[in-house]
Amino acid sequence: MSKKKLLPAELDKRNPSYFYKDIQNDYFENTSEFNKYLKDQNFKKVFTGMLWGEGPAYIPHLDTLVFSDIPNNRMLKLCNHIIDEYKNPSNYCNGNAIDKNENLISCSHGGRCIYKTNDNLEVETLVDNYNGKKLNSPNDLFVKSDGTIWFTDPPYGILSDYEGYPGKQEYGGCYVFSFDPILKKLDPIIKDLNRPNGITISPNEKKLYVADTGDNIKHLYVYDMINGTPKNRKLVYDFKPFFSDGFRCDKDGNVWTSAGKAIKCFNPENKLIGQLILPELVSNLEFGGKYGNILYVTATTSLYSIELNQQGARFYE
Repeated sequence: MSKKKLLPAELDKRNPSYFYKDIQNDYFENTSEFNKYLKDQNFKKVFTGMLWGEGPAYIPHLDTLVFSDIPNNRMLKLCNHIIDEYKNPSNYCNGNAIDKNENLISCSHGGRCIYKTNDNLEVETLVDNYNGKKLNSPNDLFVKSDGTIWFTDPPYGILSDYEGYPGKQEYGGCYVFSFDPILKKLDPIIKDLNRPNGITISPNEKKLYVADTGDNIKHLYVYDMINGTPKNRKLVYDFKPFFSDGFRCDKDGNVWTSAGKAIKCFNPENKLIGQLILPELVSNLEFGGKYGNILYVTATTSLYSIELNQQGARFYE
């Protein structure tokens, strides 16, 4: 368990929410295209007490949502309407996803690696270096239908002891990687982003979405997946003064993304179609519940949920 005495989120300049506490999202009038997905616009606060909640991932066969509280070096779970600790310490895990066997796949800042955790909480390190040099601090990820794990590797977890352990960048970049757990093969996929952060893929795996949250860069990009390789980068949206951190696709290929103190939704043509306001800076989100229509949102200190008339991508058969 972490023994560090940490300030509340609103008082600690190291917290990602600190410099946004007095900034609000601009008004956006939701389109009819978006409104059909809403039962209402009221989020339920499921839990509070984190410092920077992140990385929600739903494990269907356990009907359990797992999420990270990075500065507190722990992971939590929501099961049967009860919040409990999932792993403490977590080695500063951030983003989470599940593989085809519904093992939890996690980005660890502390381990500078990717973990696999099974139902018995047995942990395996899948990859922790690129050509013999340490990864920076894996941030977010998804698992493709072929089993490969795609993840971003910015340095946020090695800049201080707030979200990991201070360290140096060793391989000289901040890449998007693809890792094949069968062949134990790690390939750099994108090398030219400043601080690649959130990442996901469209339901048909024809589009790859990656956020870049470098200095004065707060962009969400989309790439065409051509023969398994991202090409033709396009800007979806410039989120300044906020940023796009974590996001997921629904079954129709719309992208639901963190966007300051809101969720923004973009259709497959990259048009902004809707926005939902929350009281805290949003980090990430996940579709969960038995029918895949509960949107779970991690937002600074709290976990929120809202029931939708829409399903997440991997719940649609």
